[in-house]
Amino acid sequence: MGKVIAVAQQKGGAGKTMLAAQLAVALAETASVAVLDIDPQGSLTIWGKLRANAPKAAQALTLATISGWRLANEVEKLKASHDFVLIDTPPVIDSDARRAIRGADLVLIPLNPAPPDLWAAEGTLKLAAEEKRKTALIFNRAPAASRLRKRLEAEIAARGLILLDSALANRAGYANAFADGLGVTEAGPSTQAAAEIRAAVLALKAAIGS
Repeated sequence: MGKVIAVAQQKGGAGKTMLAAQLAVALAETASVAVLDIDPQGSLTIWGKLRANAPKAAQALTLATISGWRLANEVEKLKASHDFVLIDTPPVIDSDARRAIRGADLVLIPLNPAPPDLWAAEGTLKLAAEEKRKTALIFNRAPAASRLRKRLEAEIAARGLILLDSALANRAGYANAFADGLGVTEAGPSTQAAAEIRAAVLALKAAIGS
């Protein structure tokens, strides 16, 4: 059975959907991957449509859109036939987000290294704790080093939360690749962005126990 990763964050602008897409493509280099879009905004679904006509889309992905009571069954179906299932969740705590988190092996929470993003993650962390699901945080759009980032790292460690040791920098390559329906590992396989996302995949696999 495959591993299910729910990418969740209540705060807008944290890069949740972009992260789900980038991780899916990088994971697909060595595994079978499905991506499930349950965010009403549907950005990941639009990305998937762009991807269908993108010549550089080298990695095969299964993309699905679903919501409501059918969600749990769809997750079970996808994880029976794929190594990984990534769920792009709504930016609110609703019934679909709860269903996704309940069915996840890991809840991955992206955040910019700034206090408002950590504060906004509290609802997701609380819901994951209620559902007894494992969580991990990942810094996105992060500066290489800053006093604020170090402060947040210390706060996260003091609370006993898991922070992936591989952060993603604020690089135009991610947005450019996403706009073309691609992952950075396809658009620029030898770029720093590609190296970052592959490192994030290794950290993610370690966190999920895969």
